[in-house]
Amino acid sequence: MNITREQVDALNAVVTVAVSKEDYKQKVDKVLQDYRKNASIPGFRKGAVPMSLIVKQYGKAVLLDEVNKLLQTSLNDYLVEEKLDILGNPLPKVTEDFNWDADDFSFEFELGLAPEFSVDLGAKNKVVKYNITADETMLNEQVERIQKQFGKLISKEKSEEGDDIRGTFTNEEKGINAEATISSDIFKTKTTGKKFLGKKVGDVVTVSTKGLFDDDHKLMDYLKVGHDDVHGLDVEVNFTISEINTSEKAELNQELFDKLFGEGVVTSVEQLKEKIKEDAEQQFGSQADQKFLNDVTESLIENTKFELPAEFLVKWLQTAGETTLTAEEAEAEYKKSENGLRYQLIEGKVITENGLQITFDDLKAYTAEVIKKQMAQFGQLDPSQEDVDNIVARVLSNKDEVKRLSEQVMSEKMLNLFKEKVKYKTKDVTYQEFVKEMYGE
Repeated sequence: MNITREQVDALNAVVTVAVSKEDYKQKVDKVLQDYRKNASIPGFRKGAVPMSLIVKQYGKAVLLDEVNKLLQTSLNDYLVEEKLDILGNPLPKVTEDFNWDADDFSFEFELGLAPEFSVDLGAKNKVVKYNITADETMLNEQVERIQKQFGKLISKEKSEEGDDIRGTFTNEEKGINAEATISSDIFKTKTTGKKFLGKKVGDVVTVSTKGLFDDDHKLMDYLKVGHDDVHGLDVEVNFTISEINTSEKAELNQELFDKLFGEGVVTSVEQLKEKIKEDAEQQFGSQADQKFLNDVTESLIENTKFELPAEFLVKWLQTAGETTLTAEEAEAEYKKSENGLRYQLIEGKVITENGLQITFDDLKAYTAEVIKKQMAQFGQLDPSQEDVDNIVARVLSNKDEVKRLSEQVMSEKMLNLFKEKVKYKTKDVTYQEFVKEMYGE
């Protein structure tokens, strides 16, 4: 067997595999001998069927199968030995008049090669790393929410200012059907808020979505409208009232503090706010980190320039999936997936150049932390190491979970690397300001 490569250009090559009779004859003969031993053909004893009949009936199929196996093995070995970094899979070049009756064969395969490029994490870019702070307004709102949550709920017949009004926003045309609890002061104008006062259970209040809130993004929370639809949404929605409640706020005393955080952990309103601020900013930090990771990813895709074997990849996509695509469908699929492919190549280079490998100890430690956090949510604040280890072992026995957790570990490693090496600007914002930075106006 002889394998040669023709370099078409930096991103494309053609590999020719020449197969001679000596390469496959012994394997084909062995398979046919096994067929002969087990063949049951009327008129012949088992094992006594003439070889000529076996060859006539099975010879071509066995030849195709054995040559195909030989091709796959030899081509894969060649790619490894030559250290060729390919994209997709080798594509066989179709020969219309291929002669399977010959003794020697020649097969050609097109290769799409990964490009050579460098990644400069320290290059100038426009990435901003947000530091989200819980401002005094938010802290006061959270304190009031806690007071209402742990206060005494009183049902009412008629709504007044400050009441919690539960109901459902609906609009058939836009498919809006969202339960919500509101109060008259959440709206942008007092005029809108007054529409909800003096109402009873069963009453319907109709309002326009245009300018309903001071921030259109609140439509996502109250009406469950997607982000792409909130800007400029101008329809009327009905709010059918199902419940009216007022609450007698809980006192900010030691009994409430102990109920929230355990005995003696918090002893004053100031400490309560500090605790709320700490918890909120920890959650905000995760959101800010995710945006930072996404923004660095986009910046790397935009600023790391290299060509791809696009024509080859479009051709490969036509037969890569479960269903065959037309050339036009494959072209469209390539355009959708191109940035994802570019980042896979960039990420692979970053991982290799910075030694970001995941060890089993990394995976176990990360899984243990995830489990501890989940257990804490259910009140198990101090689980034994044995209990945690047992759960970790069960989780890591599931291949899908191992894959998912490994991706999270690598994402965390990439995030830490980017924080260390990427040049970025830091910006302090409130949570509301961060939401506007995330979605724009």
